[in-house]
Formats: sequence, C-alpha cells, structure tokens
Amino acid sequence: MSELYQQYVTHLQKVADINYSSAVLQWDQEVYMPTKGAHYRAQQLSTLAGYAHELITDKRYEEIIEKLHDDTSKLSPVQCANVLESYRIFKQQKKYTTEFVVALNQCISKSFNAWQQAKQENNFKLFEPHLQELIKFKRQESELLGYEQHPYDAHLNLYETGLKTSFLETIFNQVRQKLVPYIQQLVQKPQPDDNFLFKSYNKDKQWHFGLDVLKQMHYDFESGRQDISTHPFTTSFSANDVRVTTRISEHDLFEMIGSCIHEGGHALYEQGLPADDYGLPSGEYLSLSIHESQSRLWENHVGKSQYFWNHNFKTLRNIFPEQLHDVSERSFYKAINRIKPSLIRTNADELTYHLHVLIRFEIEKDILSGALQAAQLPEVWNEKYKSYLNIDVPSDAKGVLQDVHWSHGSFGYFPTYSLGSFYASQFFHQANKEIPALMHHIQNGDTMPLLMWLRSNIHNHGRTILADELCKNVTGEVLNFNYFLIMQNKIR
Repeated sequence: MSELYQQYVTHLQKVADINYSSAVLQWDQEVYMPTKGAHYRAQQLSTLAGYAHELITDKRYEEIIEKLHDDTSKLSPVQCANVLESYRIFKQQKKYTTEFVVALNQCISKSFNAWQQAKQENNFKLFEPHLQELIKFKRQESELLGYEQHPYDAHLNLYETGLKTSFLETIFNQVRQKLVPYIQQLVQKPQPDDNFLFKSYNKDKQWHFGLDVLKQMHYDFESGRQDISTHPFTTSFSANDVRVTTRISEHDLFEMIGSCIHEGGHALYEQGLPADDYGLPSGEYLSLSIHESQSRLWENHVGKSQYFWNHNFKTLRNIFPEQLHDVSERSFYKAINRIKPSLIRTNADELTYHLHVLIRFEIEKDILSGALQAAQLPEVWNEKYKSYLNIDVPSDAKGVLQDVHWSHGSFGYFPTYSLGSFYASQFFHQANKEIPALMHHIQNGDTMPLLMWLRSNIHNHGRTILADELCKNVTGEVLNFNYFLIMQNKIR
C-alpha cells in the first residue's frame, strides 16, 4: 500500500469515527434519550456534522484525493474503486458549506422531535412549521447539488447513485399498468381469515420469539443487539456493531415478527461488509435499494414462505396455544400473505405496499419542485390514499405522520423501497437456481446456505460498483420488474 493511499485511508477513517459517533447519538435519540435531552442532542449532532464536513472537505484531503484520482495505475482494483467513489463524494460534499450542513442538521433534529410529539398527539400542525423549514433547506440543497431534469434528481442521487426521476416514472408506470390490475383481481377473490393474528399476544413472549428468529437468520448478537423504538430501524457503527430495533403490538402478532425479519435482513448485510475496510467505500453498503433488497428478500421470500413456517409454526403455536390452537400451518401462511389495502405502509402486504411508495414518490416530486407546501400535505395525502387504495384516512397519526423519513429530511428515500423489493425477487430467483435444494434447507431451519450466497454475491462487494452493475453480474440482466410478478404468482 502506497504512503499516499494510507494517508487517504487514515483520513477517511477519522471521518467515519465522527459519523459513527453521530450515529450512536441518533440511535440513543430514538431508543433511550429522555425527552428533555432533545435541545442539546440537536446541538451535539450539528457540531459533529460540522466537524465531519470540515474533514471531508479539508484542503489536505483534497490534495490527497486529487493526486490519487489523477494516477490510479499503482492501485489495486478495489483501491481504485475506493478512490473513484471517494472522489465523487468529495466533489459532491464541496458543494455544501459548513454553515449549511450545521443548520440543516440542527433543523433535522428539531424536526424529528416535533414529528414524535405530533404523532403522539395526532396533530400535524405541531410538525408543519418544522417540516416547512426543512423543505426549504431541501430545495436549497437541490440547487447546491445541481440537477439536469428535475430537482428531485439531486436527492435521489444521494441514496442511489445516478437514479433519475424519469427512470422511476418508468418503473412506477409498470406498477400502475401491471400491478394495480393484478391487485384488483386478487382482492375480488375470497380472502383468507386473518382475525387470529389480531388477538391478544403477550409482549414479552413475542419479544423472545423475535430474538429466536434473528438467531435462526444468523444475526450475530456479539456484534449487535435488538431494542424497541417508535419506528423499527437498523443502524451500524461498524461491521462489528450493527443494531436493530423493533416495535411490538399486543394485538398484531406479525408486526413484530415481520419487523424482526426485515431489520434482521438489513443487519446481516451490514455485518457481512468487509470489516477491515472500515470507513472506505468498499466497507460500506452499495445503495439503499440494494440494502432494501436484503431486508425484503428475508422478510418476503423467506419469512413469509410456507417453508419457513413448516419449521417455525409449531414453535409459535406452542408459545401461544390459546390464540393459535385451532389454526393450521397452512391457514397461518395464507393469513400472513393476505392481500388487503391498509393505512400503514410498514404493515402492508407485499403487493399493495408499492402503492404506498407510489403515493410518497408523487408527493415528494411535488414538494421538491415547489408544487406542494407542508400545509397541503394532509389533504393531498388523504386524497391519494382514497384514489389508490380506496381508504379513508382517519387521523394524521395514521396518515401523513406515520413515517419518520420526512422528519429526517430523507426525501428520495422512499422509491428505494420498491426498487429493493424488485431487486430482491430477482436475486432470490437466482439464488434458487444456484443453491441446491434451497427451500429444503429453509424448511429445516437452515438459512446458512442462503446467507453465504448473499455474502459472496452481494455483501462482500461493498460500494465498489453501481447497483445495476451488481444486478447484472449476479443475475445476468439489469433490474427486471417481471421477476417480482413471477414470485408473487408462485405465492398466490
């Protein structure tokens, strides 16, 4: 390793130290922080964000990355990929001022705390001024970053390099043309009974079953932990410290199970990244859509499969004999795969879920273009839910306030959920072809062959290539929406 490249590594690891320290504070903010700690937590996060920005735009680092970028001939392929990606990020970060970064992060912290209170009190007005201020920052960010076609493109690119609004329009047109009619056909058919899922289920017993599921997935508890939060999430401080949260409803059994498997899929990806590449692109996840492909693959193609429940249903029924004594394994499998339009995105079935994402995609486009203001969001939200899902939204808490993302300023994040599901279907289709008797292994409670396939084909690459390149390398073709429909047809 050249001395110059080592200087580059050392510098990026210092940046990572600050960013992951911020992540610890953010994790604590959402899990354990007392209410009165909000003011100074916002200040602490803003200060650290400012330091990180100063380091990543430091003049000495600029000299290092410029020299490495100008002559990559002595670098290995992975080192070269690291330098090229770091150079791209550096040029992007140079567009921000430290003052803007500090002010934005302070606004985000205040916005998040306001969202929590607004959701708890079911009152969008408490969140509205903070969201409008955040929207103002995000529109400024579009101009700082620059875009060719739509201001939304600047934000999409932060989560998925090269992603364009025009590409998403093509994808969501397929959702409208192929998925919507398919859903309409399915909902007209007799639906399985799922009432037993909403009986009373002890919180502690659910918690311990969730831990057992995570262990079955080979989530490493020596490199992580699970806690409770308002909105389930996964956070990573290194490949050796990856934490998940869940939420538990005592009257919705699969909410906790689904959250554990979903977040467990995210965590397995983070735990599978090259630990020795800490702070470097090769040690970080590729993109949000690929990250989401891992959670959706485990949640939908494993956790909702009949093979998974061939192994696990008897255990679950023994834990809850009163609630499930007259429920068959087949009835349980049918119930958790029921198609039923619903209010809450995170609880939606795997088909109508993408209509939830479509609604957010359309709203975010208009927010960033200036066509929508914060005060209009509840009305627009409710109208779209009626139009796409034929649902009347009863409250702000179950409507426009249900997701945490906008309070974090994460505009451009939602579309990656659908892209991730579509990638997941394509990846799982390929895994089924390449792993002998994969479903037999899952039926026996052995998920290690699948995990090893994911480690080799997806996790180990970090962020050294683009998502569409990875997809083509793994499956032989770029993202193909039809694999999602094929997998759904097998379930139905």
